[in-house]
Formats: sequence, C-alpha cells, structure tokens
Amino acid sequence: MDEKEIERLLEKFDQSSLKNFELTQDDFKLTFSKRDEDQHAVVENTTAAGSASVNSTGHEQNAPVQPTAPENEGAQNVSEIKAPLVGVVYFAPSPDKPVFKKQGDHVEKGDVVCVIEAMKMVNEVKSQVSGTISNILVEDGSMVEYDQPIFQVTEGE
Repeated sequence: MDEKEIERLLEKFDQSSLKNFELTQDDFKLTFSKRDEDQHAVVENTTAAGSASVNSTGHEQNAPVQPTAPENEGAQNVSEIKAPLVGVVYFAPSPDKPVFKKQGDHVEKGDVVCVIEAMKMVNEVKSQVSGTISNILVEDGSMVEYDQPIFQVTEGE
C-alpha cells in the first residue's frame, strides 16, 4: 500500500461517520480512529492516540490542516491552523535549518508552516488559508494534541 492509497483512505474515513477503521494486508496494519470532541487523548510511549498517519514504508505523509474560525468573535478574519495528529511540533525541517514561518510572516495556501513528528515519522503541516501569521500558540519541540491550534492566521493581509 503506497502513500496515495493511505491518503485516499484517510480522506474517505474523515468524511464518513465511522469512528474506527482497521485494515490488514500481509504484514501491514493500518488503523484510523476518531475521538469525540469532549474526550481527552491518552498517549502511551508505544502509540500516539488519534494519529492516523501510519505508514509502514517510512514515507513522509503530508497531513492537510483545516482552518477554523477562532472562538474570539471580534476577529472574524482570523483562522487557526490546527494539529492534524498527536505528536511533537517543530517549526524548522531540522535543527540547523531556518524555521518554515515565524510570527508576522505571510503564508499562502499550501505553504508548509511546521512539521509534526509522530511514531518516528515526520508529517508536514500545510496552511489552508492565505494571510499573515499573527500568533504562534505552541512552543517549538512541544507535544501537541489532535486538533490543537498551532498558529493564528489573519486572512487577507
């Protein structure tokens, strides 16, 4: 099973009403699960809860991020870039490279804004909006939960 097939399955799973999905082929096992919004993720050392980025081939998987309107209704043109999975967020591709984007930088739809490492895999986080990064909500190298806001983007600037 290649990366494109996994991405296609993930999209279909996200759009479905299924809560859990498991696929086993030979020595490959793929498991997706959704949790209710009021549940808290429990992360153990061996697995990342809420992580749907399981890829036994070791290929990097691009995980799209859906922007949402912030809870602050006064800033209607501000969207949040949220974590698509549980893992450790890094703002640079490696420690010796510059950060992808910093506060005040302009971001276009599809730009990589950070990466999240989960289960020894690095997943790119791409912006789904164009605008200016107005706020960085987490620390570099910190653990993020599924759907946790990472950036606030002021659209249209």
